[in-house]
Amino acid sequence: MRAFLKGLLAVVVGLVVGSAVNMGLILLGARVVPAPAGVDTTTSEGLAAAMPLLGPAHFVFPFLAHALGTFAGALLATWVAGRVSRVPAAVIGVLFLAGGIASCFMLPAPRWFEVLDVVLAYLPFAWLGYRLGRRPV
Repeated sequence: MRAFLKGLLAVVVGLVVGSAVNMGLILLGARVVPAPAGVDTTTSEGLAAAMPLLGPAHFVFPFLAHALGTFAGALLATWVAGRVSRVPAAVIGVLFLAGGIASCFMLPAPRWFEVLDVVLAYLPFAWLGYRLGRRPV
């Protein structure tokens, strides 16, 4: 029972930290690569309407946010879980992947970005977070 609670705590902490990293990078990306003039990206509807106007540079930070948010969450979950079990990191990867798949249905992003994001940002970076987190510090 204690191992289960520790794993659950690891997942919760990983989700909170990974989500914070994700949001921080999304906000930073909006400053580094601003949206075209006259575009409102503060609402889902405005963002959906702006998608055809966005170039590849506008998708760099969202990809980094998804990948590094998942990585940070999995890394921290591995540390909290005691560096033995890969389950918390895998749960983080799967939950973030589910969010990425959901966003593919909610926002009309270019297909190339959706494929790249879903295939490379979530499970590979969760695995990398686990691999680096399990090594003794």
